[in-house]
Amino acid sequence: MSNCDSQNPLRLEDQLCFALYSTSRLITKKYATILADMDITYPQYLSLLVLWEQDGITIKTLAQYLELEPATTTPLVQRLEKLDLIKRKRSKQDERRVHIFLTDKGKGYREKALQVPHDLGCALNANADEAEALLAQVKVFKAKANSVP
Repeated sequence: MSNCDSQNPLRLEDQLCFALYSTSRLITKKYATILADMDITYPQYLSLLVLWEQDGITIKTLAQYLELEPATTTPLVQRLEKLDLIKRKRSKQDERRVHIFLTDKGKGYREKALQVPHDLGCALNANADEAEALLAQVKVFKAKANSVP
């Protein structure tokens, strides 16, 4: 998308940033509805996605995966712990490092979450091929944007 030839380069509906922002908000609302049955929020779901693949990582590492600041991630982890989905343990080698481990309940949520991508596709009226194509395109776009200082 290029605004180089546009008559009005500042039209809101022609802004890539707004299209991504408003779509992200819409998708997040859809996730909230789907995740309500699991009694977790969208950020908690994202955290669990990471932990299901990398149980035992530090809060700092989780923050890096989620592209958040560790200070933002800590309250998120605290809420997951209150839900008994994770346990925090201090490193024996370095007391400053806190590792996050899934509880049995947290591991069990993975089974429930297997339906979430399908439910989201239905909520968005999108098929798997459309979703995969869009995801691939967004990943390429993000990589290009990250390659520019």
